[in-house]
Amino acid sequence: MTSVSPSTADPITPGSTIGILGGGQLGRMLAMAAAQLGYCCHVYAPDGDTVAADVAADATCAPYDDTDALAAFAAACSVVTYEFENVPVAPLAALGETPLRAPVRALEIAQDRLAEKRFVEQLGGTPAPFMQVGDEAEFTAALEAIGTPGILKTRRDGYDGKGQWRIMSPRDAEDLTLSGKQLIYEGFVDFTAEFSVILVRGLDGEIRFWDSAQNDHSSGILARSSVPAGPAVAAQVSAARELSAKVAEALGYVGVLTLEFFATASGPVFNEMAPRVHNSGHWTIEGARTSQFENHIRAICGLPLGLTDTIVPAVRMDNLIGDRANDWLSLLGDPANHLHLYGKAEINPGRKMGHVTRLLTDGHG
Repeated sequence: MTSVSPSTADPITPGSTIGILGGGQLGRMLAMAAAQLGYCCHVYAPDGDTVAADVAADATCAPYDDTDALAAFAAACSVVTYEFENVPVAPLAALGETPLRAPVRALEIAQDRLAEKRFVEQLGGTPAPFMQVGDEAEFTAALEAIGTPGILKTRRDGYDGKGQWRIMSPRDAEDLTLSGKQLIYEGFVDFTAEFSVILVRGLDGEIRFWDSAQNDHSSGILARSSVPAGPAVAAQVSAARELSAKVAEALGYVGVLTLEFFATASGPVFNEMAPRVHNSGHWTIEGARTSQFENHIRAICGLPLGLTDTIVPAVRMDNLIGDRANDWLSLLGDPANHLHLYGKAEINPGRKMGHVTRLLTDGHG
């Protein structure tokens, strides 16, 4: 597998329009970073009630497979990016000559857990033990080869713990009906901590990394990211970065890329890839010299990348999930907190409504 040569494309000048596929909070924060650099944003999403559109100059509400709408959207933009990796790939041909950054290949791989793990294996990475499952016979074979406990996952469209079934014993498998779904079975990983590697790669091939956050999850949803990570993670960041850089280079990637890992006794075990800005990097808005959102805009527009060093001894980011966002007034009562609310009208128990970041100047707090 070969890497793609660096681009010599001219920078996209401020005043131009950046297209964003997807209308969630990641698109919202990208649009805010783009405005700071003098760009306008045009959001494309199938749902008209999008929080990204609230801070964008323009918005298109149309299905992702509406090629006429995609073509018109692309014609209004100088470059297109995405904040949601489950955008259907085939219709994106309608973007025509308007560059899509990151490339379609990154979407194709990240959308299929099986393809993603095979791709990482080819680059020398170590994922959890896995086997594809397309029918009952393959599920039985996977259970025999990998054993329990394990996790049965949909190959596509799962996130934040959705599309997953924990198989703690063979008895749990007896109660499942596969119904022809394309699935993957993964063995449990005995890990000390979870962490992410977030990098940005420019059009010229330059790569910069932010400090890796140690991540804590609740019910499959990221609850907290802390920087610096603990010693178990710190010892494995170098190897994880090496793999992440290989992934970025093999894809000819442009923009922010995230790989999630488990820290284990035998080294970092790859979990999954997100070809976009990432929840575990929200702390960079206040805690890093240049945020993941600003550097993504810099990268896709062909601008010089900003510094990624952490500017305080420690940072903690907590997601505000469900009705926890109702505590906004008390959170603002602590002057050390930086509150980000996403403007979502409907509160659901597992929905990310915002986040709060705390800069810990003495490493505690």
